[in-house]
Amino acid sequence: MNDDRGKGSGIHSFLPAFLVSNNDSKPTTTGLPDETTSLLPVADDEGTLTEGESYELEDGTQSRTRRIALEFWELFRDSMPVVFAYTLQYSLQSVSVLIVGRLSPEALSVAAFSYMFAMSTGWLIGLGGTTAIDTLASASFTGSKDKHELGVILQRAFVVLGIFYIPVAILWFFSEPVFQLLGQEDYISRDSCTFLRILIPFGPGYILFECMKKFLQAQGIMRPGTYVLLITSPINAALNYLFVYPLGLGLWGAPLATGITYWLNFLLLILYTRFVAGFEAWGGFDRRCLRGIGSFARIAALGIIHVGSEWWAFEIVAIVSGQLGTIPLAAQSVIMTADQVMSTIPFGVGVATSSRIGNFLGAKNAAGASRAANAAAWLSIILGAVVLAILMGTKDKFALIFNDDERVVRLTAEVLPYVALFQIADGLNGSCGGTLRGMGLQWVGATVNIVSYYCAALPLGIYLAFHGWGLSGLWVGQCIALYLVGFAEWAIVAFSNWDKQVQNAFKRMDAQERAEHGEQEVVEH
Repeated sequence: MNDDRGKGSGIHSFLPAFLVSNNDSKPTTTGLPDETTSLLPVADDEGTLTEGESYELEDGTQSRTRRIALEFWELFRDSMPVVFAYTLQYSLQSVSVLIVGRLSPEALSVAAFSYMFAMSTGWLIGLGGTTAIDTLASASFTGSKDKHELGVILQRAFVVLGIFYIPVAILWFFSEPVFQLLGQEDYISRDSCTFLRILIPFGPGYILFECMKKFLQAQGIMRPGTYVLLITSPINAALNYLFVYPLGLGLWGAPLATGITYWLNFLLLILYTRFVAGFEAWGGFDRRCLRGIGSFARIAALGIIHVGSEWWAFEIVAIVSGQLGTIPLAAQSVIMTADQVMSTIPFGVGVATSSRIGNFLGAKNAAGASRAANAAAWLSIILGAVVLAILMGTKDKFALIFNDDERVVRLTAEVLPYVALFQIADGLNGSCGGTLRGMGLQWVGATVNIVSYYCAALPLGIYLAFHGWGLSGLWVGQCIALYLVGFAEWAIVAFSNWDKQVQNAFKRMDAQERAEHGEQEVVEH
């Protein structure tokens, strides 16, 4: 057992490395994982783990300060491929909006609004629902003696998230009266409904791609999503241009081209898994995936609420901005499209953190999990500060990337400083939210989001928007919300009892195993 296990469970564990005293620990036999290292713990002769044994996933001979520094590097190294993959993934939509935006401000508004709605509903199932894989798979991969359990979890995700997508597809098909009820202009309601109907057959491709990425990330394989998207991103841009202009499909060419790319992403990642890395955890199709669906569905639903409660707030901002006029809506479309790309940094750090925390919990290493949460929080603050500086330096010309209307450019420049201001808080939200998901505490993050956004920031932002502040008022509210969420989640994570979280991780695995064998399902909260 690690000598300093449990010492990092208080607020002092979130101090920077140079404020933490050295504290050597007993050596262990495992090293830091990389793309080719199996994270499975070494079992005894009977194939079981020794009670109380800690598999460190780190070099225990290093000093505490050294291990914190190494944890920074590990998270940065794991986060960057994930961030890059999500940036490329979101850029599929951003490039589509950019190409369509040259048609007219109205086309820009429809495309950006439609993709934002798709992100906040259908794509949310992939991005939020697969956090159940973060919670269960990474801990299972290091804590279970059966590596094929990860393949069963993946199949369970296919089934549950596929069911979750059905009502979303129905909503998209009949979305026009919904948009009208929300006060959108007639052309937005009509054209966005058609846009979403075209996207319906391609939604499963997006969700399955997310499932496969999480399946590989749980094994410590972080880069394949990036490799795939490096191939498909230029294909997506070419298809969008081809469909929108030479083939004369106009606005409707955008969802068709981007949707084809979603399925291509999934198929290429399947090929990578089969022939390059990650296939050993698959184990073939297994009927066990149809058992234990209840607990998986609960965790997935809470993950959707956790991620979605923030995104829905941004969707409300987009809907309200549509009532301020065409130019505010166009400026909002530029900002939201850019924000989707920028949000990949905290979200990517959060995904890497979820996997890392889950691996440590599955390895019964409470101190390692605490250090990972610590490093992730500070890493996200640093990255958020970098994004803040970039946005402030480019605010006056930023909108020209999407649209050359002088009014749109000017209004975007007025609002962008508020977007820049919340980047540090958004970073904390991403990293600490990832930690909570790795701990199986999606409900905590969802609760913090709902209280911060819907009880405070949104009412304030809407009030300011219609009392002289305009579009800027909406973003002032979002800025306040993100700081409330970021620091609240940081405090919750800082005071976590990591030994208890190790116990809870194994109770979740036990509950899944009992359910797969037909026994009564018990879930520890």
